[in-house]
Amino acid sequence: MTSDEPRWLTGAEQRTWQAYRRMHLLLAAQISRDLAQDSGLSDADYDVLSHLSFAEGNRCQIGELADRMLWSRSRLSHHLKRMQQRGLVVREGRTDDARCAEVVLTEEGLSTLKAAAPLHVDSARRHFIDLLTPEQQTAFAEIGEVVVRHLSDGAEPRPPKRSNA
Repeated sequence: MTSDEPRWLTGAEQRTWQAYRRMHLLLAAQISRDLAQDSGLSDADYDVLSHLSFAEGNRCQIGELADRMLWSRSRLSHHLKRMQQRGLVVREGRTDDARCAEVVLTEEGLSTLKAAAPLHVDSARRHFIDLLTPEQQTAFAEIGEVVVRHLSDGAEPRPPKRSNA
């Protein structure tokens, strides 16, 4: 094989890739449906509310929130406008830097998140976590961490730890 030929996936690799792709699509769609049905929130709504609930004072600079969510500032700004109209968040100017607006979780937003979270966790359990053994959960977490580390810092993933058994 010459260096300009693609490294086609083996049968086992193709099975792995297709299983991940199909699982990702089906699981994301099901969790999104459950979230919308149970709480009236979109995935994006839940992500914003969740991020803000963990931020100090339930507030965050808009640019920082966009970075955390891997969204453009424009996309986040449009989404925040819709959430603000529903009373879930407010935007405030910072007193120490007028150029840096912050988004703040409202009481309505916090109570909406508190009502949605148990149902969201139940959905994640039903459709994913409880289907896996503890060993599968550990393996899945390790796999995800390798890929995230690779995509986050561009570093080559570390080889898996080999057991001596």
